[in-house]
Amino acid sequence: MQAAVNAAGGEPEPLAWARVQLGKLYWAMGRTGPAEAQYRFALSAFPNYVYALDALAQVRAARGDMSGAVRLERRAVARIPLPQFVATLGDLFRIQGNRTGARREYALMGAIRRLLQANGVRTDLEIALFQVDHEMQLTSSLGLARSAQRDRPSIDGDDVLAWALERNGLCGEALRHSKHALRLGTQDALKFFHRGMIERCLGHSANGRAWFRRALALNPHFSILWAPVARRLAG
Repeated sequence: MQAAVNAAGGEPEPLAWARVQLGKLYWAMGRTGPAEAQYRFALSAFPNYVYALDALAQVRAARGDMSGAVRLERRAVARIPLPQFVATLGDLFRIQGNRTGARREYALMGAIRRLLQANGVRTDLEIALFQVDHEMQLTSSLGLARSAQRDRPSIDGDDVLAWALERNGLCGEALRHSKHALRLGTQDALKFFHRGMIERCLGHSANGRAWFRRALALNPHFSILWAPVARRLAG
């Protein structure tokens, strides 16, 4: 990734993109400080770069600065209302206790999906993850996850499908897809958390706790929604 930073030269947007990707690698390893530094480098190279704003919002949330996180995420959404930005803003409002704000952002997801679909953008995987995370339309979300994995096979698709299956109580099938998602040795705290929930669903309490601890050891701030759950269940 450092090679990508070097290859970007002095072009602002490619440089900002490379810096954000490097920051995300640090973030995935729980290295919040270096991640934040890369996101700030990105914004200095390309002001108001939405992916840097979104990433920096997550750093702020991890440090307990929810107001700062909301301000950054609002800026990202105002420029490009991508589903992941809107969902994160809703989650931040939810954590703040702003239920009206959270409902407003969550309600936008359907409209955004229709708009993107009309322009030929496939969002089944992202929408399935959002709906499953928020316990919305779980049966149809499982259908979306199956469709997304069939049309765009990937470890992320396997993971989202596994999570959707777990939320629908189909934990044996979920375990098969979780194993497939992790077969390459990918170090991803959210995937570890999903596996922990699947093991717990199957009655494998010790295995579940081990996966929760593994997720938190890799990145204690891996998810605004789920890291607190992992901490509670890991004990």
